[in-house]
Amino acid sequence: MDLKALFEQAVANSKLLTEKPSNEILLKLYSLYKQATEGDVNTDPPSNPFDFVNKAKHEAWSALKGTSSESAMQEYVDLVNKLKN
Repeated sequence: MDLKALFEQAVANSKLLTEKPSNEILLKLYSLYKQATEGDVNTDPPSNPFDFVNKAKHEAWSALKGTSSESAMQEYVDLVNKLKN
């Protein structure tokens, strides 16, 4: 299987996990997915200082700036496989 197919399978598998991952892991999954599918962050941070969830998501994605989509896909696949086991 090529990396893109593995990534798509991991995205599907992430929705079937038996336990809900911690918020930290969910943020990691989110940021890796965004980096893999859209590349470097391309939006402004939330302007509302009390929008903690979107601020955390934006910061997590920003932290991956410069990571290639292939690297992000592989990390995502590895993380989902780890969570499945």
